[in-house]
Amino acid sequence: MASFSTSREETIKRLLQGAAVGALATLVIGFTWGGWVTGGTAQEMQRKGAASAVVSALAPICAEKFRAAGEATANLAGLKRANSWQQDTFIADGGWATFSGQKSPEPGVAQACANLLIGLS
Repeated sequence: MASFSTSREETIKRLLQGAAVGALATLVIGFTWGGWVTGGTAQEMQRKGAASAVVSALAPICAEKFRAAGEATANLAGLKRANSWQQDTFIADGGWATFSGQKSPEPGVAQACANLLIGLS
């Protein structure tokens, strides 16, 4: 009778070990190759995606405001003369990246606008 009890305990022990290894393997595979993310990571991805969408939508409007403004040719020459790290400031200071209801440009819009203007010329 003692061997039956020992065998049953061994079976249960092996079953629990297998379940633990299986659960761990599922987690590792899911998070590394399966595309699983934590809630915090998902929120950060959503935030970045929304910010990128705002920049993508507003940059062409900013470029159009720039081209429609007086002295667009002179302003474009000034933008081209500006160092690459100063181009966003040039656009922001000109007010082309600030839209009604805003006190300052949305982050990234001025640089995307400058990139569009430089790329189109």
